[in-house]
Amino acid sequence: MAIVRWNPFSDFEIMRRQMDSVFDEMLGFNGESQVAWKPAIELQDTGDSLLLRVGIPGMEAKDLDIRVSRTAVSLRGEHESKKSEERESGTVHSEFYYGKFERAIALPVPVQNDNVTADYTNGILTLTLPKAEEPKDRVVKIDLGAKTQPQLDSENKAE
Repeated sequence: MAIVRWNPFSDFEIMRRQMDSVFDEMLGFNGESQVAWKPAIELQDTGDSLLLRVGIPGMEAKDLDIRVSRTAVSLRGEHESKKSEERESGTVHSEFYYGKFERAIALPVPVQNDNVTADYTNGILTLTLPKAEEPKDRVVKIDLGAKTQPQLDSENKAE
């Protein structure tokens, strides 16, 4: 008979695996990686605008939904998979993501969302987002001595 060293944490490991299994079943995971994909981004401040680059290779422009507010950019799309028989014939392993994705990017400064330009070349979406004009700081002089109070006319006095 072999002597096995006792590990006081082995029961916790068994319990963790069981809990993982319960959550996987509840959420519909089938054992494969089900992590949602989100495209990589690069945000650059060029002085008068923001330059946002998004890596979304293998997609067509018609499959992208891009929305820009003054403070955020929202990207949605669907990477269509090939027909299952084409994909499965001969494929031994695939790490390509097929399906829907969504990404929201908060912008560090307000932008002019009605003046955005976009380019999609070689799987890289580039958005040029002109910064919104900051309102000029106005200084207003308040004169406390010019307070006028209503006065009664001598002609309109009640007699």
